[in-house]
Amino acid sequence: MDPGPCRALFRYDVDRRKASTMQRPRRRHRPEHTADRIELLRELLAAPWKLSAALLLALAATAASLSLPLLVEDVIAGFAGHASLRVPVLWMCAVAVMGAAATTGAGFLVADAGERMVFRVRGRVMAHVLRLPLPTVRAQGIGSLTARITSDALQLRQVVDVGTQLPVAALTVVTTSVVMLLIDWVLTLVTVAGLAVATAVITGAFRRLRRSITDQQAAIGTIAQRFAAHLDALTALKAGRAESLAVRALTADADALRRTSLTGARLQAALPAATTLGNQSAMIAVILAGGARIASGHLGVAEFAAFLLYLLQTIPSATTLTNGLGRLQAGLAARDRCNQLLALADEAAQAPTGRAPHPVPGAPAVAFDAVTFTHPGTDTPALRKLSFTAPCVGLTALVGHSGAGKTTALCLVEGFLRPTGGRIEILGHDLDTWPLDGLRRHIAYVDQKFTLVEATVRENLQLGRDTPGTDDELSHVLTALDLDDVVAALPQGLDTVLGRGTDLSGGQRQRLALARALLSDAEVILLDEPTSQLDGLNEQRLRTVVDALAADRAVIVVAHRLTTVRHAHQVVMVEAGTVVGTGDHRTLLRTCPAYRRLVNAQTLHTPTPREPTLGHPALPT
Repeated sequence: MDPGPCRALFRYDVDRRKASTMQRPRRRHRPEHTADRIELLRELLAAPWKLSAALLLALAATAASLSLPLLVEDVIAGFAGHASLRVPVLWMCAVAVMGAAATTGAGFLVADAGERMVFRVRGRVMAHVLRLPLPTVRAQGIGSLTARITSDALQLRQVVDVGTQLPVAALTVVTTSVVMLLIDWVLTLVTVAGLAVATAVITGAFRRLRRSITDQQAAIGTIAQRFAAHLDALTALKAGRAESLAVRALTADADALRRTSLTGARLQAALPAATTLGNQSAMIAVILAGGARIASGHLGVAEFAAFLLYLLQTIPSATTLTNGLGRLQAGLAARDRCNQLLALADEAAQAPTGRAPHPVPGAPAVAFDAVTFTHPGTDTPALRKLSFTAPCVGLTALVGHSGAGKTTALCLVEGFLRPTGGRIEILGHDLDTWPLDGLRRHIAYVDQKFTLVEATVRENLQLGRDTPGTDDELSHVLTALDLDDVVAALPQGLDTVLGRGTDLSGGQRQRLALARALLSDAEVILLDEPTSQLDGLNEQRLRTVVDALAADRAVIVVAHRLTTVRHAHQVVMVEAGTVVGTGDHRTLLRTCPAYRRLVNAQTLHTPTPREPTLGHPALPT
């Protein structure tokens, strides 16, 4: 393979990083410890003119409905007096059409306001989740967090509908009650008495319904979390013939959700039944009392017919009021769950604000001084007074057995975790003086899973860059890592979206993640187990790339495969969270028994002349 493109890219990268460091404007960082709470009234009033128009149209529809009984009374009176019915009938038709049009318009406006509110809430929740510390995200669970923007958001959507329906329904009930009172106060009192019992039962059920909905949403998050975890581990499940084990666990979660949902469903089914029973009781009482008053001459037939029509209009409005209050409980429960999430402190709560400091020329890239760290929920420290220094130029390798704390150290450098003791310096400044955005602007990190974003190849290559790279830059780095043919074979080349139907193999994803680090202008490169999925040829190519990167900036590599880092300027042997030896490969072989045991376990081979050496990057032919 021709080394020319790789060398040209390295020279260009050095010049570009120096220029961008001099010209890059500093940003003032604003802390965002927690997101603003969701206030339903504020959300409803976010588009006041639409909501006002919807309310006016709903009131117009209600007015049209209220006028119909009066027109019916005129029609009945016309039949009795043998008068012309043309005018009242035309008015009835016009009022019916106007009411339907107003109802449709109000529905359109309410739907638009509701979807916009859900859009805003989802955006705020997703943005806040992405800014939460990694331990918080893991503790919450992906399924539970996903439920906030799916089922909880849909529950919140109902608040807009209810916010329009409840005032109109309440106004309809009050207005019809007043008109009914004017027609006959005795029948009105009978109606109120018939509805009083049902109202008392419904009011007591609302509190239980809200608690039930909260439990139901939590159960949805639990089953979503487990299902997502099983899908992520689907290969292992199939290989271990453990589908039945996963099904049993999911079935148990589904049964818990069923029981919780059944409680809420029973309450929601009982509320309309109680309302209907109250309405029917009121109707029976009114018919009996009305018949008695007609027989006694205290009420006319036309007035009784109008009263019944108003009562028939009141019953649906009362039902809407009851159902709306029940749906409002669901919205309030969803609001509370989202507010609990938004109240969690994001990463900025643990980081300083203001301008990022300038890197100190010649200062160590990373310096750990007696750093300790214990993962939440455990009592055993992952790091115990860990101390080492990585120079601003050169390759530093962290080696040791699995669980020694190497990856934890990288996470502390990136600010994913905060140390529980000791001191960390990055580029000459204490970690506590670095705003997160400013810190990560100077660091490129490739995790051990070689994570790629579900986005295009072009976007994945340029994560962390302030300015987009040219096609020539991207082509150079892809060629250097033998990915040019792989990307060219994708359906849309650089613009192919990775993930789902179109994806890369494990080794290809690994090399693409390394290409992203190569394109970065960061002064510090962190590589967590970069050779785990590479064959011998690609491992040799990687070592050439790493050596070239280390020629002018700091590269810190966590490695189990010692052939990758045997040429490192410095090897740091970590055991049980502390440093037990520091030096180059030959020095540690003489002075560190733990390192000798690690080397002997891997049967490290003797270097051959064809292997590249640090400071003389040359791709293998």
